[in-house]
Amino acid sequence: MFTNRTPDGRNNIAGIKVTELRKNLRISQRELSDRLNVIGLDIDKNAVQRMESGQRFITDIELGYLAKVFGLSLIHISEP
Repeated sequence: MFTNRTPDGRNNIAGIKVTELRKNLRISQRELSDRLNVIGLDIDKNAVQRMESGQRFITDIELGYLAKVFGLSLIHISEP
């Protein structure tokens, strides 16, 4: 049977990379959500926290916005 969670129960694999990239920029989760809002993604700090912790699925559209904020291609942000 297909499962849409990682072996450790996470709802996404990109959240760990998002945390790493955000910390490398030395910005808070709120600052990341603010930057995403500026470029057109309506998201709050709590959603960013749930993405990073693996509690929330991340859509391909959101991955595109995240990649744009971090100046990366989609391939880099979705790699574990």
